[in-house]
Amino acid sequence: MVSMKKAIPLKNKLSLRDLNLMGSPYYVVLFFLILIPLILILFYAFSERVNDLFISFSFIYFRQFLNEPAFIKTMLDSIKLAIYTTLVTLFVGYPTAYLITKTNKKTQTLLILMITAPMWVNMLLRTLAWKQIFEMLNASLLGTDFAIITGMVYVFLPFMVLPIYTVLSKIDPKLYEAADDLGANKFQTFLKVTLPLSITGVLSGITMVLLPAATTLVIPKYLGKNRYLIGNLIEDRFLTAGNWGYGSAIAIILSVVIMAMVIFTKKLDRNKGAKE
Repeated sequence: MVSMKKAIPLKNKLSLRDLNLMGSPYYVVLFFLILIPLILILFYAFSERVNDLFISFSFIYFRQFLNEPAFIKTMLDSIKLAIYTTLVTLFVGYPTAYLITKTNKKTQTLLILMITAPMWVNMLLRTLAWKQIFEMLNASLLGTDFAIITGMVYVFLPFMVLPIYTVLSKIDPKLYEAADDLGANKFQTFLKVTLPLSITGVLSGITMVLLPAATTLVIPKYLGKNRYLIGNLIEDRFLTAGNWGYGSAIAIILSVVIMAMVIFTKKLDRNKGAKE
């Protein structure tokens, strides 16, 4: 009996070690492609060169950005378009994901494939296709918020559908049966069971759509007739002006604003749940 008890922890240790080895590529990617670039962005944003020799801690780039009304307006316009895009993708993506989960498994696989298939095509080609569509329908639409939002919804819709679908598909069917036994109709079941349990997927979708929609470059360029948004500003600071510190500071400000919006949304959800 003693030997058997000792063998169990050994087996667990071996399995844990195997899991760590399997996860090592992820840690490598996390370190080199996420952690190191993030450290460099923070370094450039909070440092200032003095006589090209001495680097000092400074908030100069943040102050410069906040003292430029045109740059702040550019950021607000970008966030506005990103919010509209996120709301449209949510209103379209949630019913889509919900209806997909109500079909059989083979149909679900086919529908998810149809939704993700456009992602296999280069985003530039998809954007140019929409540009041609607008030119055929009404060329005056190009350069408007409608054209930009339409393009971004088309590009980022899968990022809203997939996390919601994943969460919805994992809801235990017994919960629906219990709601039915308690006399709840389909609408009440949706409000009391489906919607609360799918909030995590909704929040994941919002996060995955909001930030890239606010910083996209290709769509405003072709559907917005070279509309100058925050992504273009960051690109200009890095590539044209060669001021990596300024570009890094703008990127950090935008990320903080968007993350604050996401956290605020999650806080509202917690408060709502607490009240109920």
